[in-house]
Amino acid sequence: MAVTDADQVRNDAVETALGKLDLDTKTRLLAGQDMWSLPAVPEIGLKSLVFSDGPIGVRGVRWTADDPSIALPSPTALAAAWDPELARRAGRLLAQEARRKGVHVLLAPTVNLHRSPLGGRHFECYSEDPYLTGAVGSGYVNGVQDGGVGTTVKHFVGNDAETERFTVDSVIAPRPLRELYLAPFEAIVANAHPWGIMTAYNRVNGVFMSENTHLVNEVLRAEWGFDGANVSDWMAARSTTGDILGGLDVVMPGPVTVYGTPLAEAVRSGEVPESAVDDAVRNVLRLAARVGILEGAPAVVGEAPAPVDGQALARELAARGFVLVRNEPVSGEGPLLPLDASAGRTVALIGAAARDARVLGGGSATVFPERIVSPLDGLTEALPDGALTFSVGADPSDELTPADKGFELRAICRDASGAVLGSGSLPTGQLQWIGDDLPEGVTYETMATIEVVGTFVPRESGEHAFGTRGLGAFSLAVGGEVRWHGVQQMGNEADPFEAFFGAPNERARLTLTEGEAVEVSLTYQVPDVTTLPLKAIMFSFLHLGPQRSADELIAEAVEAARAADTAVVVVATTERVESEGFDRKDLTLPGRQNDLVRAVAAVNPNTVVVVNAGSPVELPWREEVAAVLLTWFPGQEGGAALADVLLGEAEPGGRLPTTWPAEFADAPVTEVTPTEGRLEYTEGLFIGYRAYEKHGIAPAFPFGHGLGYTDWAYESLEATPARATVRVTNTGTRAGRETVQVYLAPLADTVERPASWLAGFASVTAGPGESVEVEIALPERAFEIWDESAHSWQRIGGGYEVRAGRSHGDTRLTASLDL
Repeated sequence: MAVTDADQVRNDAVETALGKLDLDTKTRLLAGQDMWSLPAVPEIGLKSLVFSDGPIGVRGVRWTADDPSIALPSPTALAAAWDPELARRAGRLLAQEARRKGVHVLLAPTVNLHRSPLGGRHFECYSEDPYLTGAVGSGYVNGVQDGGVGTTVKHFVGNDAETERFTVDSVIAPRPLRELYLAPFEAIVANAHPWGIMTAYNRVNGVFMSENTHLVNEVLRAEWGFDGANVSDWMAARSTTGDILGGLDVVMPGPVTVYGTPLAEAVRSGEVPESAVDDAVRNVLRLAARVGILEGAPAVVGEAPAPVDGQALARELAARGFVLVRNEPVSGEGPLLPLDASAGRTVALIGAAARDARVLGGGSATVFPERIVSPLDGLTEALPDGALTFSVGADPSDELTPADKGFELRAICRDASGAVLGSGSLPTGQLQWIGDDLPEGVTYETMATIEVVGTFVPRESGEHAFGTRGLGAFSLAVGGEVRWHGVQQMGNEADPFEAFFGAPNERARLTLTEGEAVEVSLTYQVPDVTTLPLKAIMFSFLHLGPQRSADELIAEAVEAARAADTAVVVVATTERVESEGFDRKDLTLPGRQNDLVRAVAAVNPNTVVVVNAGSPVELPWREEVAAVLLTWFPGQEGGAALADVLLGEAEPGGRLPTTWPAEFADAPVTEVTPTEGRLEYTEGLFIGYRAYEKHGIAPAFPFGHGLGYTDWAYESLEATPARATVRVTNTGTRAGRETVQVYLAPLADTVERPASWLAGFASVTAGPGESVEVEIALPERAFEIWDESAHSWQRIGGGYEVRAGRSHGDTRLTASLDL
């Protein structure tokens, strides 16, 4: 990347500032001063640099609903739009949110690959394909940095599953490491020039990523030219000497880290050259200069872009990411969707997730939006009075979950004498305070108890269960009476998130009446965490409403579906199925949801199933229903976007960013559990659609698949080694968007390669009868492999078939190409 005059001014300011720092200040600057920030250094005009989680929303430095955040659709949904410019718009909105919250750097995007569908955190990643991941990730990074906010592309590299993620050794051969797992990072460095990278917890080929000098210093920096700051994942840094020599610039969080005083001592003892510290400080100061907090250095973005309407963009993003995978003609008529919403038409909305939508994934990406539009909310608003009925049908979970609907809660912190230190609101019964994320006036040293207190207005009469999740001593009261008092000990959880999001514990049951408020409280005895390197308090106040027979609920839903013109069934995963900290065991929808779909479809041929999941699940009834719409975790405006798409106000714009298997047994790569600490990537180059094609396995829906509300004719394809030119015509009756995909297939391969791979794509829009010609660049890397013996990229000549089509499984045109 060419150095501009502004770059030179920033570099000069960095060198001037660096020259004024002594060793102790330099090493202190490389270590978090708390959970989310680096220390200010006033003597050189440096303000405190602030980080925040940010894949789908900017939480800020406080885990609180008092400062709500826009919640965008999950990264799988963003990738499903196959539109880097749309990702760039999302990034600009997040930069706007970051500036509002005083955040300088987002801990995003997550560009690890969907190696296996069992990956528990895949909702936070983009795709199984490195090219698509790199393109969408580049759009996101460019958008955030357009707004003057930094990014840290993560998790570099090989963190493609959650099991034993802190210690696992991801054993990856050089070719797949280069061609698959490093490829998105390389593309983003080249095309978006990110200001930060986050190194992962895991090892790669025996070396922890926080001290992997080959991958960080030799590949990321020397080979690719990355000049940003390398930030550790939180609590990932283990070795003072290993980390600084391995190219790790910033250790987070603080204040107790392997940098700071230990690093200064390592320099003084001769274990570490001071030049290594200078290099790291230079990278941190450059990041500070870019975001505008180093005196004398102009920020990269002097004036923020035009304001973005967060709610409107969240709604648009959701619709653009929805993937319509099935839309069959019903009773000899046209496809079921979009629905006929004319007068007198009725819709039976079914499913617990239609009322209580899961709009985002669990774990560190969680934010608190100001509002959530559920499918029930969205369709109630969009349809005429009397046109919509709702039935629970089947709940995906019969376990207690954090207190939510009907609860108004606050957390009150007291000292040992019972005096109130401070308080804060809770949007749910989930409390998670990490580092200095405490209510004003509260400290770990003075806090003795936390009382989650408030009222609960039941939505249903019957027996309600209350409980706890988390470790420690609790006292639970409902209706002014203590119902349980005791201590929860640590189980066999290996991951902090798994411990926190693990099994709930029921503590009390009592009968309550719909609409009659009761007082509730959960008092937690705060343990001494002052000596821990990372101070945190995490627990939940749980609730479960009256449980009725699943058969009875399904029967009610069947009768509602029988009486309606159309049935819309919403099925979903839960936080116990998809979340940070653990991988999935299978791809089955939880509870009796499959039984529900089959029962409804049996009585109403006009059945639409909406799948509210962040990554693939088995859909064994997919050929028994008229339409299947994948909505991922759709963000706060998901219900409004669902109404837009079902009723035809918007077209479902998504295409699958990951192959959807027919059943778990068909998935070619399923191993996510290490053996004696090692996770062998024995499949090599063959993950995702590459593996399905190699093994001749037909998925339920192929990579790139997705239907719109119009039809397209592919009319011509011309190909050169640099580009493919495709002409398509909208042959339907309404305007639409098409994602034209180009794949390469070698005709007679001289080296081991997949049978075909994605080389480029582009979205086009056209009105009825309109033709559009689009040029799609074919990158040089699409024709190259990593030569393990030469340690370099090698162009592979010979004949190729260039395929243009609607998905990996739907080729419409081919052309021959000789290199």
